[in-house]
Amino acid sequence: MEAPHLLHEYIAGQIADQIRSRHVVVIYDRNEELRPFFQELNGEPPSERLTDVLIGKYNVKLSVFDGSFLKVRSAVEPVTNGDSPKNVVIYLPGIGRDDKGSVLMELEKAGTCYRPPALRQIARYVLRRRFTDVAIDEMFQSDALSYADYARMSADDGSSDGPSILKGIFGVTDSQAILTAWIADADHDTEIERKGAIGEIRAVIGARLGLRLPDDGALARLRAIASRYILANEFRLALTMNAGPVISQLSSVPTPEMKTQEKTIQEISQRLRDRHADAYVELADRVEAELGLAVGAVTGGVLGAIDTFRFEEKSILAACFELVANDDFAAANALIGARERGFWIDRDLARKTVWEVCRLMVQLGLAAGHTGLTIARANGDAATWVERYVSAKEGWFHLDRAQRRMETLIPEVEDEIDERALARVRAIYEDVVRRIAEGFVKALDKDAWTIPGVLHQTRIWPDVVATLPKPVAYFLVDALRFEIGFELSRRIERFGEIRLRPAIAGLPSITPVGMAALLPGASASFTVIEQNGRFGASIGDAFLPDLSARQKYLKNQIPDLVDLTLDDVLSGNAKSLQKKVGDAQVIVVRSTEIDAAGENTSTPYARRIMGGVIEDIARALQRLATAGIENAVITADHGHLFYASDRDPSMRVDAPGGDTVDLHRRCWIGRGGATPPGSLRIPGAKLGYATDLDIVVPVSSSVFRAGGDLAYHHGGASLQEMVIPVITAKLQTAATAKAEKNAVTVSHDFTAVTNRIFSIQVVLGGANRSLFDTARTIRPVVVAGDRVVAKASVAVGATLDDGQLRLEAGKPVTVGFILTDDAVNALRIQVLDAETDAVLYASPKDIPVRLGV
Repeated sequence: MEAPHLLHEYIAGQIADQIRSRHVVVIYDRNEELRPFFQELNGEPPSERLTDVLIGKYNVKLSVFDGSFLKVRSAVEPVTNGDSPKNVVIYLPGIGRDDKGSVLMELEKAGTCYRPPALRQIARYVLRRRFTDVAIDEMFQSDALSYADYARMSADDGSSDGPSILKGIFGVTDSQAILTAWIADADHDTEIERKGAIGEIRAVIGARLGLRLPDDGALARLRAIASRYILANEFRLALTMNAGPVISQLSSVPTPEMKTQEKTIQEISQRLRDRHADAYVELADRVEAELGLAVGAVTGGVLGAIDTFRFEEKSILAACFELVANDDFAAANALIGARERGFWIDRDLARKTVWEVCRLMVQLGLAAGHTGLTIARANGDAATWVERYVSAKEGWFHLDRAQRRMETLIPEVEDEIDERALARVRAIYEDVVRRIAEGFVKALDKDAWTIPGVLHQTRIWPDVVATLPKPVAYFLVDALRFEIGFELSRRIERFGEIRLRPAIAGLPSITPVGMAALLPGASASFTVIEQNGRFGASIGDAFLPDLSARQKYLKNQIPDLVDLTLDDVLSGNAKSLQKKVGDAQVIVVRSTEIDAAGENTSTPYARRIMGGVIEDIARALQRLATAGIENAVITADHGHLFYASDRDPSMRVDAPGGDTVDLHRRCWIGRGGATPPGSLRIPGAKLGYATDLDIVVPVSSSVFRAGGDLAYHHGGASLQEMVIPVITAKLQTAATAKAEKNAVTVSHDFTAVTNRIFSIQVVLGGANRSLFDTARTIRPVVVAGDRVVAKASVAVGATLDDGQLRLEAGKPVTVGFILTDDAVNALRIQVLDAETDAVLYASPKDIPVRLGV
């Protein structure tokens, strides 16, 4: 039969869906709400015997329970037995599915048991096709409504009272959607006025929001009143109990009386942010100004978890900086965790960067607190100090890593950073580093400057490099301190079998000593000497004061060795690299970028360079793998200390004087002279050297007055200077991962890079992307030639972790980069798969770099 009304049609459609998939449908209806529906189907009193009916487009055998399960089973068995059962519906009014079990269990298993929602819920869904929620609420005021009542309401004969004009104007029946669209823009105002729907707007707002709008006034005025009411009340609802001064500023705005109205206010506000972001910004800024709300008018501590207004984000961040300045890092961390993905932060990359700086300050503070507590209990030998420094989970090196990341980002931030908070975390870091240095030097001196059980630098060649199958790549990275090695090991952990372990560099921790200690033969005969007025290391009879001497020595030891720079490996194509490598059994790869930047460039630029070296080494390893090199060792001559600025005059001590052979900021080598207060003299013989030279180092983190104004130092006996990484890698030598065309879409609003900080937008998938595309982790980078010249520093819309971020289908993510090389003339953007390094996107052409334009 033809459905007489929309309610009947909807219920029939739901049952028809069950029939289509399972053929046999058992329907329990404890409250007998659907009995009128089934009477409409057959027009007869209930009967267990089968009746032919039409449900949807299906011919169905209907059996209605009338007290006897056995009669039902007897009636339906002839048409349900066999491999192709007929379409059968068994309706059981007054019976709940859980009542005393069911003798129809076999039929349910053969087909399906359908338990429809409450009739009132079904009716509301059906009526939304014609009426707003406000109109439906008016219709549903009585709890005594029956199926017949709902049927009359849904009858689509044009005679129903209360049809919605707004539904026709906005094309939806959801009153929240209508109000959201109306508040967001005035596009429908002319039609609302022409069709006389202003009264309905007032009625909907009154019922749903609890706001009584004036009876007169243009729609623009009504919109301004409504938007002020919505945003002010969302803001008020989010405030804590301590917000008395703010409440007084909101006294002119009425409050909703019902919880449902509060919920609607919050829902519309969120929809405005999610679906009409630009309009929301304009509305929120206007209301914020009208209410006199601004940074300083309310402290961040009383604000809730929702950023209704722009000033809240800045107030919360100010509160976070205040917590940092007062050493309350746990509270600051909780605050950041709750607020760093807010609406206002995600719209402004500059603000996101400031939040990232604050987050790094907190990380540094937490790491310093943990380290400080363990230092206080560190009374063991020097090996114990090393172990506590390098522990992957809670090692003290995480403190240095947090400090490097923070100091790298700070110079690039244009918005103001709280100077009290910054000064505090810098002071905390320097204090902890000083305490570590003093404790470690004390432990070393007590242990006669030996650390049993820890690999010494002179043993890296025989114990590590020489034991690996050939060919092997041997990376000698100047000043690669342990925490950077840890980050590098995480970057390359998917390349194959990766192992990171610590080693102890020789003293003094300077390049002529450390680089020589890494060479063959150093384990058998190694010392430091003065020869012809020059200081250097010697192995056997070979004096090795500089690079050329070390290269000559290496060539004599390993005739078929190939000596390359990091640039040599990265430049050219795979074929040219294969030609360079040839049949060499040992390929030495030298990198001086970190030390050269620290010694010879400005502090901010040096920090950017250090981060880029990690990516360059990772790429070099991949290129060597494609050239057939399966094994690699990456290590360093020494580490370093790197502060925010040059040492304060109080941290500078006089050099020993006497017969000075060599002098650096963190070490003196010579004979005689005085041992300045706060310094320690170590006879070379005590270090195992056959020499008459003494080495003097500061006990703490002080420096000698040796000229220059650098924040970057090495040469001394701190953990940061002496603990170096030793990374062994068994590389997968499979071919380079194949590029995936249009795997991601990248867009940006610049034709040339004119600032060291710039951003792009990345979306998973190309022009034919689907919302069902699988999420994937990516690594966005910026290259000039084959070198990485910018790494991702912040991201909006996803969490950035070690340069990687997770893309969800259809969700755009903004990525901010910091240019690490100011000298490049052009660059290209690449997006790599984080697992395979396959190129998912590459700029079709060079992008010019014009800094300062």
